[in-house]
Amino acid sequence: QLQLVESGGGLVQPGGSLRLSCATSGFNLDYYSIGWFRQAPGKEREGVSCNSSGGSSTGYADSVKGRFTSSRDNAKNMVYLQMNSLKPEDTAVYYCAAVSHWGNCPLDKDDYPYWGQGTQVTVSS
Repeated sequence: QLQLVESGGGLVQPGGSLRLSCATSGFNLDYYSIGWFRQAPGKEREGVSCNSSGGSSTGYADSVKGRFTSSRDNAKNMVYLQMNSLKPEDTAVYYCAAVSHWGNCPLDKDDYPYWGQGTQVTVSS
């Protein structure tokens, strides 16, 4: 059974950093793109970052470019989202999602059939 479990969320001050982890199981991560998405109260779920199968490419929303970095360790079945210079507008529930896909990874939530349960990130002083 394919599973994704996020961890690492929490409360952080503006300008701070967090690293989110996505533990995967039940499938071969080598063949899956992993996306990171977030959803703030009253807003649509939006794509933040993605990491292609094999880790050959990554994608980022304009709002996080230069601040967030996605990486993966296929041997450990883990995907990470390093978030630096956090802003209050980054506050949201963050999700990781998986799709069997080759080539550049998609950032559209509708492309991803498998989802984790989410982890809350709050950026506030």
